[in-house]
Amino acid sequence: MPNLDRVFFWDFDIEAMNFKKAYKTIIARIIERGGQNEIDELVRYYGHSKVITVIRDEIYFLPNYAIDRALRFFPELKKEEMYCYLNRKDKPYHWI
Repeated sequence: MPNLDRVFFWDFDIEAMNFKKAYKTIIARIIERGGQNEIDELVRYYGHSKVITVIRDEIYFLPNYAIDRALRFFPELKKEEMYCYLNRKDKPYHWI
């Protein structure tokens, strides 16, 4: 289990959470709300290449500010290659 503060997962039963299976949710949540220490813990637990691959290819949605945070945390990423950016580009989001 990664050493992450429970406050990031207020809406989950952290004791029942499978951190291997829920990797996309965990990585997305930390990109949105975590700091450098939490990012370092993700990299330690999942590995740098896994975290990069998930952010670039597997996360379906991140708000704009989280996409910008991901780019700051991982400068090797390009916004134009991120699935979550391409998925929402030029699409209206009426609930926002």
